[in-house]
This record gives sequence, structure tokens and C-alpha cells, in this order.
Amino acid sequence: MERAQTRKYEEYAYVLDFVTRGKSTTVKGRDGIIVTALGEERLTILELLAMPNSTFEIGERVYIGKEGRTKILSVLGRLEYAQISSSAQSELAAVVEKIVNQNEQRFVDYLNNAQPLTPRIHALELIPGIGKTYMKTMLAEREKRKFTDLKDLQARVGLKEPAKQIAKRIIEEITGETRMNLFVRR
Repeated sequence: MERAQTRKYEEYAYVLDFVTRGKSTTVKGRDGIIVTALGEERLTILELLAMPNSTFEIGERVYIGKEGRTKILSVLGRLEYAQISSSAQSELAAVVEKIVNQNEQRFVDYLNNAQPLTPRIHALELIPGIGKTYMKTMLAEREKRKFTDLKDLQARVGLKEPAKQIAKRIIEEITGETRMNLFVRR
């Protein structure tokens, strides 16, 4: 029998910003190429230490898993939104949307399985653009059959740009504007 893993680590992260001669804000005395990135799975902001002479592009997906890293030496720690550079903050929306689009099935599954949070509030309503009307339509449509992808959702429910709406919610969670998180691990 497999034991449940106590901690799950990110495998991939997307570059938000990097400084070629930077100092870590999370680990004293660590300096070098400091990368600010967003974890693909948990959607948390991470500070990474890159291997010397590595080059990065904003929005690039880098491997940060345990074995066989090619560009990243170590994951230094987690950062709060307020701690990241203004350029990292301005890249956040595009990177989050990229993650939503590249992991579309995960978000479609979420929409297909979202449940009420309280008798008055459904998890779907916490996503920008989805009010009571869209929520009722979504619930009725997913009863008939599950959504296959975001295009299917858009066609059947009429919700404009669902990936952008989900991305908007994730950003609200990252920036700490929400009391409850649907997607971002605290």
C-alpha cells in the first residue's frame, strides 16, 4: 500500500520575472540569477535560484521538480504578491491565462464538479462573470452532459471568454483579494 505523500512539490513553474544579479528575499545570503515564477499546479508565487549562465523568457515554463532540473538550482521559497517586482505583477495576468489554457482540462473538470459552498453561494458564482443566471444555466447544462472544454462551455452557456474569467479569479486569489480560494493553495 502506498503511503500518502505528506508534501506535494511543484513540477513546473512559469517565469514572471528574473534578475541576473539578484539577492534572494526568502533565503538570506543566496544570490545569483533570481527567478520569480508561478507554480503550475498550486498557483503560488515562487522564488527560484537559477543555474549560472541560464537565460529565461517571461512566460517560459521551467522544470522545478526534484530530479533532472536543467535551469533551476533550487526553489528558495514562496513569495507574497506584495513582495514581487512590478514587472512580475504586470506579467501575472498573461501567465495565469497561459496556465489556464495549457491546463484547460483541469479547469473544465473543476467547473463540471464545482459544488455549493453554503446554502446561498455556489463555488461557480465566485468566478468573475458568473452570476446566478449563468450559474443556473451551467448547472442545467452540465446535468445534461459534462462540458468537454471551455469552447463547449462558452457555446452552451454563453459565458464570454471563460479562460479569462477563471484567470481573473486566480489573480484575485493570488493578490489576496478573496476570503476563500478555489484554485490557489494557501
